[in-house]
Amino acid sequence: MLNIKVLGAGCEACDWVEQQTVAALERLAEEDPSLEATIQHVQDYGEIMKYSVMFTPALVVNEKVVCAGRIPTVDEIVGWLREALDGRA
Repeated sequence: MLNIKVLGAGCEACDWVEQQTVAALERLAEEDPSLEATIQHVQDYGEIMKYSVMFTPALVVNEKVVCAGRIPTVDEIVGWLREALDGRA
């Protein structure tokens, strides 16, 4: 199970990170149709600060900040999601 959060105020860049993340999940779901994931867009400033990010948008996978202050590529996100899946025991 992947728990994914996009941190940001809801700007265009934040929306783009969310779209890139959905595309990455779709790619992984082709390989493993049983993949389970949730995506949450966190816009509350207090919640965002709990992750100690200085810049948004930020991407959090299973409570680990994997990217902040830029829009990652789909390939980068796929890599981070695979790492998170490999870490499950």
